Amino acid sequence: MSESQLETPDFVERLRDGDRAAFALLVKHYHPRLLSTARSLLQPADAEEAVQDGWIAAHGALARFEGRSTVLTWLTRIVINQARMQLRRQGREIQFDHTEDTGDALAHRFRGDGHWQTPPLNWELHGPDALLTRDELKHCMEKHIDAMPDNQRLVLELRDIQGLDFGAICNILDISPSNVRVLLHRARTRLFQLVDHFQETGEC
Repeated sequence: MSESQLETPDFVERLRDGDRAAFALLVKHYHPRLLSTARSLLQPADAEEAVQDGWIAAHGALARFEGRSTVLTWLTRIVINQARMQLRRQGREIQFDHTEDTGDALAHRFRGDGHWQTPPLNWELHGPDALLTRDELKHCMEKHIDAMPDNQRLVLELRDIQGLDFGAICNILDISPSNVRVLLHRARTRLFQLVDHFQETGEC
């Protein structure tokens, strides 16, 4: 069953009616995405717990699901709420402050006519040395993503990794589109700066 079929009115009605097979399909298809979301905020074991608690909470609330958002958006919000409760128990809190947009993260890379200031390096990813370089860059990016503020890392996960639209992210996080864009811009800027630095020095 495709994800689009999990969002049809007929399938949602099966969920509301307590259809166990429908709920099992929902878990099968959406559990990996929800776990990835939880892991953007928590350590792996804590993320597993947050998702399991999320499924329990969702199962108990399905009869009241009104369909004003997609099932995935609704589930993601539940799991993030579970993760935030875990963070509070650890003395942490995700802040979504109101900030102004700081522009395009790539603006400094282009001239006024739209052409590159300095073209990107042409990386050849063939051979063991190049593969090692690619692995090193991946490790660097993972390290920098882990070091991001929780709010930036979460928005990056939802938008650039999972591909959710801005409306869904605003619904999930209960913040404005401009706030989502600012957080995404800041997260992307960190990664662009990392890649620039890695290209120039070969260092993380």
